[in-house]
Amino acid sequence: MATTTAAATLPVLGATADSPPGLAGAISACCTPLSRAPLSAEEADTLVAVLKAIAVPTRLRLLSMIYARDGGEACVCELTEPLGLTQPTISHHLKVLVDAGLITRDKRGVWAYYRAVPEALVALAAVFSPPQ
Repeated sequence: MATTTAAATLPVLGATADSPPGLAGAISACCTPLSRAPLSAEEADTLVAVLKAIAVPTRLRLLSMIYARDGGEACVCELTEPLGLTQPTISHHLKVLVDAGLITRDKRGVWAYYRAVPEALVALAAVFSPPQ
């Protein structure tokens, strides 16, 4: 059983070997909360790439469906009917979310299972958290 994680499509600014993959690593390594300091151009580029990934209603719904499931995991076969879209269309949107580091993909036989990466949402939320 091979597990595939986020592809290195996002710049992981300041990431270390200990950083989580994808968005969680990119955002937590690079971006301080907006209320503490302005973003640099590179930080803004990283953040925009992730926000673009979730700015499409279908992707946002997919992300929500996966995170809301018991165990935070769903098979692609379980995601097509609720959205009324074809499997190739759903797979395309899921790939964008994987590349952004918001979910991971695990191939089991002929099916692909997608799992939530809670650290990614925590990192994203931290960027937008108000001053304490």
